[in-house]
Amino acid sequence: MTETAPLRARAEIDLAALRANVRTLRAHAPGAAFMAVVKADAYGHGMVPCARAAVEAGATWVGAATPEEALALRAAGIQGRLMCWLWTPGGPWREGVEADLDMSVSGLWALREVSAAARAVGRTARIQLKADTGLGRNGCMPADWPELVSQARQAEAEGLVRVTGIWSHFACADEPGHPSIAAQLTLFREMIAAAEERGIRPEVRHIANSPGTLTLPETHFDLVRPGIAMYGISPSPEVGTPEEFGLRPVMTLSASLALVKHVPGGHGVSYGHHYVTPGDTTLGLVPVGYGDGIPRHASGTGPVLVGGKWRTVAGRIAMDQFVVDLGGDEPEVGSEAVLFGPGDRGEPTAEDWAQAAGTIAYEIVTRIGSRVPRVYANERPDE
Repeated sequence: MTETAPLRARAEIDLAALRANVRTLRAHAPGAAFMAVVKADAYGHGMVPCARAAVEAGATWVGAATPEEALALRAAGIQGRLMCWLWTPGGPWREGVEADLDMSVSGLWALREVSAAARAVGRTARIQLKADTGLGRNGCMPADWPELVSQARQAEAEGLVRVTGIWSHFACADEPGHPSIAAQLTLFREMIAAAEERGIRPEVRHIANSPGTLTLPETHFDLVRPGIAMYGISPSPEVGTPEEFGLRPVMTLSASLALVKHVPGGHGVSYGHHYVTPGDTTLGLVPVGYGDGIPRHASGTGPVLVGGKWRTVAGRIAMDQFVVDLGGDEPEVGSEAVLFGPGDRGEPTAEDWAQAAGTIAYEIVTRIGSRVPRVYANERPDE
């Protein structure tokens, strides 16, 4: 573990848990390759350490959203297959070709730009064609697919690109039985067949995200792309809990109490006095706030474990701090306040914070900011 002096706050990242989660997820899709998705700084967990741990646990691909993320992974020494998918005009296509990235193409503009970059570099670009099968976000619409495929095949014939994959993304895989799942699968198969009829021979076809990997074996195809599940968080409470899937949350967020003080009844707490003490009590100051990524929407509802007891945020969460009513208890200044973790010590989980803030657990972990240092546990893989 990377240790430092006592910290105002820390996000401990258990890389042994991450590796175990990767192995568990691989077991759900034994016939498919595994892409470890580490976009958005690995959902707030730290992109490079998490990518390394995932590869150690058997991930054969690494996935990032932006080319800047992918290029940073290459610069950090992450080898092997590395895909990124969120490109904009004028993006670093040439650098992507030189770094041997697998680059997603959703339209003719992107195919033209990556082909020009390949011509300038003098080497073949690896691209993956993305199909919009119903998410309505990125991806090529079915009506435009024949032209994109034909142009990609022409670029292949010229040696400019190699189409390494065809892929798509689900809209509602975290809603069991949603009719869009079957509809998207049907359309995905049709668009794959149309591309293959025109001579495209992809190495991998993929559509399965975390819920697809966990609950929809018919979606696994050649490769699965777990994201949030790799970090031990369920993609949706309706799908199942982490424990039910054999997953363990990777991040534990804690802070050191900055102050403990006695106050009388009727004392207002934090901006707006939305909380007023019901009687004589003690207050604890937790030195993190929305400037650290703690959701202000959880004011008055966010749970915190202090002294072995659940407490609730008292009043508004401010930029740098919030208060909990300790109910007369007097923990030492510097005592640990655990905002969330795996839950096996009685602490809240990221899902508890998501419920308190009216959001999803993805957002809770991803938004934890750079003022909170990541402290890595179990950096060395098991012998």
